[in-house]
Amino acid sequence: QVQLMESGGGSVQRGGSLRLSCATSGNTYKYFCLGWFRQVPGKEREGVAVIHTGAQATDRDIRYADSVKGRFTVSRHNANNTVFLQMDSLKPEDTATYYCAAGRFLCTSPTGLMEFEYSYWGQGTQVTVSS
Repeated sequence: QVQLMESGGGSVQRGGSLRLSCATSGNTYKYFCLGWFRQVPGKEREGVAVIHTGAQATDRDIRYADSVKGRFTVSRHNANNTVFLQMDSLKPEDTATYYCAAGRFLCTSPTGLMEFEYSYWGQGTQVTVSS
């Protein structure tokens, strides 16, 4: 099994920043794509970013949703199996519960930001951006 735990959520004002962390443990060999998703009550879960966690991965192995491109940055720290989502220039529409998820597929494929590609999910962390 793979365990994922998000942290770093909170409340900020428009234009502020937050850094989310996703700590992974367990059978980490079972995945090499780590994605960030967000969900607002009553809406479908939206893929935000995906990163390849392999040792040979480069910055070309990262994808972002258009809605966050240029504002969010995903990175990894392989030594402690942690992936980060740096969120800058936050907007009220970024308010959501943020989840990290792990999967085993071609990370940069067009489906990299779709839920069905991911087998393991964290419990989520709330991000609230006020105007």
